[in-house]
Amino acid sequence: MTLPRIVSREEWRAAREELLVAEKAATRARDALNADRRRLPMVEIDKEYVFEGGDGKATLPDLFAGRRQLVVYHFMFAPEWDAGCRSCSAFVDQIGHLAHLRARGTELVLVSRAPYTRLLPFKARMGWVLPWYSSCGNDFDRDFRVAPDRADGADGGGEGGPDGRPGVSCFLRDRERVFHTYSTYGRGLDGLGSTTSFLDLTALGRQEEWERPEGRASALGAPAGSERVRYHDEYED
Repeated sequence: MTLPRIVSREEWRAAREELLVAEKAATRARDALNADRRRLPMVEIDKEYVFEGGDGKATLPDLFAGRRQLVVYHFMFAPEWDAGCRSCSAFVDQIGHLAHLRARGTELVLVSRAPYTRLLPFKARMGWVLPWYSSCGNDFDRDFRVAPDRADGADGGGEGGPDGRPGVSCFLRDRERVFHTYSTYGRGLDGLGSTTSFLDLTALGRQEEWERPEGRASALGAPAGSERVRYHDEYED
């Protein structure tokens, strides 16, 4: 194993300040990339998908749970499996409390190809409370390029295996109309899990006044920035 060099505190501080310049540049570049992502066009969803979840049958608009945005994590769970993908499970383990996303009008759900009767016992085993839906019998995984026969890497997200691949897809609801705004796969999932990381993938973003393009900050009348954050049991949503 190769370890870092041992230096004096003064040498370490100088090296740290040099790295900080690069870190700040990376932050500015990430903000610009997020703004470009929010400028992407969107596609209206005109196909009806029927899922199965804890409350029975549900359509794609139902998955929003009345909120403006929806983030779907495509969780790899083949119909014949008794347990979910280990990597997907590790990903879900790091997702924070959904109250902070929901306070910004954004719902997050898991969707898998396995029947709901297989998802439910594994969900209980993992102790997860996130909404989880089965897409068994519909074209959702195929249409959003996570099914085995569509995970071909043509979108730059890396090729999937014989069981498909994980991914994240984002949707925006305008009254009764639903739009697909973004999807990512492979290394695009790196670093996701926090509230802000998911919001940065959406069309409305963090809904802060400093974000670009302008005009997408929250219309809920709540304070911006850290003043909006509450303990997760104090949100009115």
